[in-house]
Amino acid sequence: MNPLDRQKIGRHAENQACAYLLSLGFILIEKNYRCRHGEIDLIMRDRDDIVFVEVRSRSRKDYGSADESIDKRKRNRIIRAATHFLQKQHWLYKVSSRFDVIAIHYTNGKSQLEWIKNAFLDESDF
Repeated sequence: MNPLDRQKIGRHAENQACAYLLSLGFILIEKNYRCRHGEIDLIMRDRDDIVFVEVRSRSRKDYGSADESIDKRKRNRIIRAATHFLQKQHWLYKVSSRFDVIAIHYTNGKSQLEWIKNAFLDESDF
């Protein structure tokens, strides 16, 4: 697949995930936060929590599902980027936060959204 097509699909998935969370009452803080540690697709507020959202999309399942594509290394990069964001905002140790994954599966021209709240709870992965 052409890299530009992948970027377009990725942006569409991020917009779809953002719209879904906004419809649930989340507030968007930042999109595509980048620092030297990595990137976070969406940073949102859910009541008192800061939510770091990783958006994954897949059109084929032969390589695994979208959420299965987030390995230990990727999780650690997201966690380091989130820590950087919290430090930059002077929020580290002052707000509660969590890591969610929104997996979007495309089949037959339709998309199915799966929201995994607290996706990084299993600390044995780190």
